[in-house]
Amino acid sequence: MKFIFPQNYRFQTKLFGFIDYQTAILNFVWWFIIFIITKIFMLDLFTKIIIFIITCFPVLLISLFGFQQENILYVFRYLFLFWKSHKIYLYKKD
Repeated sequence: MKFIFPQNYRFQTKLFGFIDYQTAILNFVWWFIIFIITKIFMLDLFTKIIIFIITCFPVLLISLFGFQQENILYVFRYLFLFWKSHKIYLYKKD
């Protein structure tokens, strides 16, 4: 079977069909960092679960639903560039 893709179509392989690999790796790294931090502080299990849910679930939701199918790394990059030089993007005509 032969499929014809348009030339401007950007084909990406995705994990489970809906999340790209860069975002999945970023999520796993974030989860691992939170896991290590909760392990260092030697909290009880209930507190670890609550901290893990509060810190990791919003990142997972943002990465799954995203901002109009934009990669989460690019969104963080755009936010950082805006934060660094926000006066460039705000133009006021007097």
